[in-house]
Amino acid sequence: QVQLVESGGGLVQAGGSLRLSCAASGRTSSIYYMAWFRQAPGKEREFVATISRSGGITYYADSVKGRITISRDNAKNTVYLQMNSLEPEDTAIYYCAADLQAFLTTSSSRYDYWGQGTQVTVSS
Repeated sequence: QVQLVESGGGLVQAGGSLRLSCAASGRTSSIYYMAWFRQAPGKEREFVATISRSGGITYYADSVKGRITISRDNAKNTVYLQMNSLEPEDTAIYYCAADLQAFLTTSSSRYDYWGQGTQVTVSS
């Protein structure tokens, strides 16, 4: 019904920037919230940011607030994650997720669709 494909990951020095993209296809009109999660080796999947259908509501994890911005372009069916001032602690696989319900959540179990992930590595 919905397919998500992330891109834009890579290797960057501490203090650098990356912009991740998540392209949605299929029945994209059914999506309300889209979000980014990340998972480092040996760690639980961690919430990063989420955005509502029209972009009017955004919410960020405290660990990334002020450094990361989530945005949405519905005409392109794409969600972006602009990451600045990156730190080694940001190293993880970043996953895009979609939620069909109109309620904000930071829990990975509440999201209905997931992309394959894109690796972000921040070196010191």
